[in-house]
Amino acid sequence: MKIAILLLGGLVFIVSVISHLYIKIKFRPKQDSELDEIYWEFEESDPALARYNKFSQITFTGIVIGTLLLFSSLIF
Repeated sequence: MKIAILLLGGLVFIVSVISHLYIKIKFRPKQDSELDEIYWEFEESDPALARYNKFSQITFTGIVIGTLLLFSSLIF
């Protein structure tokens, strides 16, 4: 049981960290985009920014879950 939780937690953690870094690098809206000019008041209306925020939160949640699984493998 301990090894299964450790392997699952490690896999979830590694995949989530790699995905989170990919999201932060590739999906971040560019600085020279028209985001500041058009969506300065309604930032959530921009589909690229909304997708970036959603995937960033999902991958961060995966990191937290992976960390909890790794910690729980120490306990059990």
